[in-house]
Amino acid sequence: MIPVFRAVTFDQLRQSYCDQISALVEGGVDLLLIETIFDTLNGKAALFAVADVFERTVKKLPLIVSGTVTDKAGRTLSGQTAEAFLVSIAHAQPLVVGLNCSLGPDEMTPFIEELARVAPFYVSAYPNAGLPDPLSAKLVRNTG
Repeated sequence: MIPVFRAVTFDQLRQSYCDQISALVEGGVDLLLIETIFDTLNGKAALFAVADVFERTVKKLPLIVSGTVTDKAGRTLSGQTAEAFLVSIAHAQPLVVGLNCSLGPDEMTPFIEELARVAPFYVSAYPNAGLPDPLSAKLVRNTG
């Protein structure tokens, strides 16, 4: 099921991102990183904000865009494949596109390879240690 309810509007998200990106650009950052995109509509709000700020400030910085696949099928929370994610964000012309979080390196490899096969941009990966295993969690008792 694709999530359809959102507590904020696209324009509210875009404006919030504009405020943050403007502050970063005014502060002198060297590049922008939009990461952990699990819902492409939210990511697009960030990317539209980037474009707004670049147009307003007449300054364009390198951009890295990184999505998050949320399961071993390689789909984002809103159901996109890595390639569909790429198609959704390509208009922003990032220097680098990649995947981060959620999966460990072994599970993420096929999705990074898929991106590398089709992306006209540099590709990045920064996986975490993998999804937590709730069956292996141990209770820690304070004996203090």
